[in-house]
Amino acid sequence: MTDHVGAAWRECEIELVADREHQDAYSVVDVWAEFTGEDGTTLRRPAFFDGGRTWRVRFASPIGAAAWQWTTGASVDDPGLRGVRGTVLIETSAASNRFEEHGFWRMSPGARSLVHADGTPALLVGDTAWALPWRATCEQVRVYAADRAAKGFNAALLMTVQPDMRAAGPRARGVDEGFEVGFDDLPDGRLTRLNPAYFQYLDRLTGILLEHGIVPVLQPVFQGYGWKGLGAAGAVVPPEQYARYCRYLVARYGARPAIYLVGADGSGQEPQVAAGGAEIHACDCYGQPTGIHYRPHGSNNAHQDAVWLDFQWCQTGHHGEHVPERVADMWRNTPARAVANGEPTYERTADAWRGAGWWQGHEAWSNLCAGATMGVVYGAANLWQWKLHPDEPGHPEVFLAPDGDWRTALDFEGSTYVGLVGKILDGLPTTDMRPDWDLAMCSRGLSVPGRLYIAYQEFGGTLQIVRPEELPRTYHVVDPRTGTVLGSGTLEPGVRTIDDERAPAPRVIVFRDEQAQLARRTTAN
Repeated sequence: MTDHVGAAWRECEIELVADREHQDAYSVVDVWAEFTGEDGTTLRRPAFFDGGRTWRVRFASPIGAAAWQWTTGASVDDPGLRGVRGTVLIETSAASNRFEEHGFWRMSPGARSLVHADGTPALLVGDTAWALPWRATCEQVRVYAADRAAKGFNAALLMTVQPDMRAAGPRARGVDEGFEVGFDDLPDGRLTRLNPAYFQYLDRLTGILLEHGIVPVLQPVFQGYGWKGLGAAGAVVPPEQYARYCRYLVARYGARPAIYLVGADGSGQEPQVAAGGAEIHACDCYGQPTGIHYRPHGSNNAHQDAVWLDFQWCQTGHHGEHVPERVADMWRNTPARAVANGEPTYERTADAWRGAGWWQGHEAWSNLCAGATMGVVYGAANLWQWKLHPDEPGHPEVFLAPDGDWRTALDFEGSTYVGLVGKILDGLPTTDMRPDWDLAMCSRGLSVPGRLYIAYQEFGGTLQIVRPEELPRTYHVVDPRTGTVLGSGTLEPGVRTIDDERAPAPRVIVFRDEQAQLARRTTAN
């Protein structure tokens, strides 16, 4: 076949055309390609069915200036699918974003946080746009992505298909109670009748997100509440069908930055979760993060020792309570896994005051310092449902904001504070940071020994240092509500306090090893 030309960490697509039609092609035909590099490294990528007689393989080279020889395999004897060969030539090209420069996300050496493929630290700052894949249009997603990227978000939680088996409405975007359909037989608790056109449009939506630096967090089918609480299919579909769909997501979206949220809003013990997690682990050659998002009640430790599990995300309900203890409890589980609160109270749920404004900022910093070192997650009422206009019918009022729609929800105040967490910590050596109560008299702190210490003071005030000899010398004081640097300094010998002359107000103090940072920048340049 004709050679394909690409660049490191950028998706390259190969189209395969079967010699004949295959009945139930999505459900019964497996196709894959093996890519062999010049050093003998082999990466195997599953192909995905795209309608008719078309399959596609998407591949991203983890190295530049290379040649990859590829050959396909298939579970059927079809010369259009099996034994096809070619070359992908990878050229040196300037990176246009962090993922092209540093590679996809994976887990840190200590399993506590995200890093890029080259080891560069990363912190997830996630927004919740569950219904975007099947309600939003490309024009709307451009508005959404521009807003979230400007605020500092770098990930979006997505229900990849509308999960409620009893949901009813027009099969369309942009109309009251409407939604597009990924599987025609999902209302029957099955995932066999795939709609390729749905996923072709989802390609465009996720592409827009990635253009803005927002990584899709791909949830196959919800196990818990779902969209409207009308019988989510994720705990009903046969586990083997759930696993096949997970494989499809890896095939279709896994040569781009992605996170796989294999379980959502359940106990984590549903058989679909383990089946899906194992399948993702088996077919994702890039090792992108895979984990579980839990319902509000439960132990949050399902499959803690599974080889496929990278992270555990709790949910603390929507009553407006701060419950960082849930994160702290999960952080202590062994073996170590990354932790986050994947669903704090959505801003303005049911009442205008609930989870509103700085509540979200304090929630994010409290969870982070309690052990949520994978990152922070935010959600807004009306946005996660993708409510089209203030008077759209059919949504349970218990989870709606008192007024507005998805567009006005973008402007809820709390999103600014959560996005600032990522901006304030950007570029810091956050890899495998951990909660710390030893270095200073501060109820919320994080440290990387000798390299980083972060103190979050809810009401400001004097920071009393207990072990100054173990702190990096340089510090910056930041207002977490604005990102403004309020002051900087060097910790001199004998100094054990950093004072605060303002009225009580939150502040973050970051101690960092500036010399090590300068050395890394010099080496990189």
